[in-house]
Amino acid sequence: MPYQIRIEPSGHQFQCDADTHLLDAARAQGFALPYSCRSGVCGSCQARLVSGQVRYASAPPALRDGDTQAILLCQAFAKTDLVISAREVPSVADMPRRITAVKVIDKQQLASDVMLLRLQPPRGQALRSLAGQYLEIMLPEGKRRAFSIANAPEYELDDHAIELHVRRVAGGGFTERVFTELPIGSVLRIEAPLGTFVPREDSDRPMLFMAGGTGFAPIKAIIEHFLALGSKRPMRFFWGARTLADLYLDALPKRWASENPHFSYVPVLSEPDLSDQPIVSGPVHEAVLAHCPDLAQHDLYMSGPPGMIDVARHAFSARGLPEDRMYYDSFEYAPEVIAAILAARAGVKTR
Repeated sequence: MPYQIRIEPSGHQFQCDADTHLLDAARAQGFALPYSCRSGVCGSCQARLVSGQVRYASAPPALRDGDTQAILLCQAFAKTDLVISAREVPSVADMPRRITAVKVIDKQQLASDVMLLRLQPPRGQALRSLAGQYLEIMLPEGKRRAFSIANAPEYELDDHAIELHVRRVAGGGFTERVFTELPIGSVLRIEAPLGTFVPREDSDRPMLFMAGGTGFAPIKAIIEHFLALGSKRPMRFFWGARTLADLYLDALPKRWASENPHFSYVPVLSEPDLSDQPIVSGPVHEAVLAHCPDLAQHDLYMSGPPGMIDVARHAFSARGLPEDRMYYDSFEYAPEVIAAILAARAGVKTR
């Protein structure tokens, strides 16, 4: 018999059996709760347990701020009926997921390890999505790879094409294929749209955007969305990378800044070359703190690897930015990709 789960403060209810993660059950029944990595790393899906009991398949994950009532919806199973307190993202609920075939219509190498892919859905079947969402490419043997959609719906390309920024990963079979053998005309199966990292338009506060590496992709889509809306809210974008060459579309945010007086761009390099001077150097979240001492008055969108997001989230919270004004997308490698990377570093061949 399934358990009954109630979400506060909305009062929405859904059912969940004992062997289904709470997040999966909510999504299957049309409720859009915040999530990103779905592996228990990023903390996007953290909620508060008001009543009832949950269990985890393994040791409970480390939860932020030591909150004993905090649970991760992507990892928790119900042991009883539950009442949980969680933010919902109503706009996402209106975007039904679907599986479809798409054709690779363009490839452009943006940097030594970043490839732009343009994927075209079948004629008459344009993908409905919100800026900042992602898709999953369905691979053989049930494997999937997630990639953020890098263009806002208002900036759909040729015949509703979808733009992806794919970083080459040593030991990552699919990303290696993108760089070495995936020809234009190839057909891929995807599921989309996914994710709750989407624009919040019910605010007039200034906006901060922070990206690390190819975390630029969903940030790009969200910025494009606000620019297309004609929003006059102040926007500041901080893009962190190792070197100047890793800011693979640096000219684009520079153009946004030149064309929009309310938009500014701060590139941040962790390993700047002497020829890159003058430029802001160091961790990108520290640049945000240095340039924006009054974080409490802002909404903040950030995307990048889990370590960057976790450090930044705690630093921004300590500076007074409320948790419910931090929106983030945290990506990580699939377990088998991590194993391949580690094996490669150790000089061990993997299948």
